[in-house]
Amino acid sequence: MVQDKTFASRLFDFVNITLLVIVSLLMLLPFLHVVMGSFTTAEEMARKPFVLIPSEFTLSAYQYILSTGTLFKALAVSIGVTVGGTIISMFLTSLMAYGLTRRDLDGRTTVNLMIVFTMLFSGGLIPSFLVVKAMGLIDSYMAMILPSAISAFNLIILRSFFQGLPDGIEESAKIDGCGDFGILFKIVLPLSLPSLATISLFYAVNYWNSYFHAIMFINDASKWPIQVLLRQIVIAASGLAADTGNDFIKPPEQTIKMAVIVVSTLPILIVYPFLQKYFAKGALVGSVKG
Repeated sequence: MVQDKTFASRLFDFVNITLLVIVSLLMLLPFLHVVMGSFTTAEEMARKPFVLIPSEFTLSAYQYILSTGTLFKALAVSIGVTVGGTIISMFLTSLMAYGLTRRDLDGRTTVNLMIVFTMLFSGGLIPSFLVVKAMGLIDSYMAMILPSAISAFNLIILRSFFQGLPDGIEESAKIDGCGDFGILFKIVLPLSLPSLATISLFYAVNYWNSYFHAIMFINDASKWPIQVLLRQIVIAASGLAADTGNDFIKPPEQTIKMAVIVVSTLPILIVYPFLQKYFAKGALVGSVKG
């Protein structure tokens, strides 16, 4: 029989819910301000430091962004790098994570220590540039993928998830004549969909938001991803005007920045709902068992 909650318990629930609502609003309000601010006129942005509901909606900031003919090219580059990079990263990470779960692998402990070492120390900017240049990847799309193809953090999470799978499954597959690649692609990966979806989301967000590799290794402006292009638009917004076809206008710099944030964030936000059900399970199982 369930007993009625005491006054202290009800008070705790009330305070807890109130605090959660306040924290949620504090996180939601800035996002709404950015979205609504991108539709706000210059005069209203000058009068009000914080806008949630514009008195007059305008698309001038988005007209300015869309006036650059290379926007859709840059968007296609970002989508290609994100999709291609995520596939390559997941393939390499899965192979390496599964290999490190094999107890008969010589030097497994040493390799694991080397992976952890890379999380603490890196070669540096100049050695990374020299390596990319020596491989002939300057001005190549692969220069935005290969330097970060495997994340040590994601590798450890996926390896820990693989280690949590029952040993009997692998042994049964070997008895049936299944090889190492067959065990990985036919048994291990299908059983690891929650973790794979989570790691894929980590990689996709990283590739979509990345612009440093493009700045370092891409000299051809036609190969810039959308993050670099929008960065250039923000820099130019304070001094350049846009021809919208009807008039020659100069949108306010603040609304340009807000529109840039919306444009660069919207595509990856669309992906989140489809992977949300796997996110918590995949991340927690891999990290707790590690």
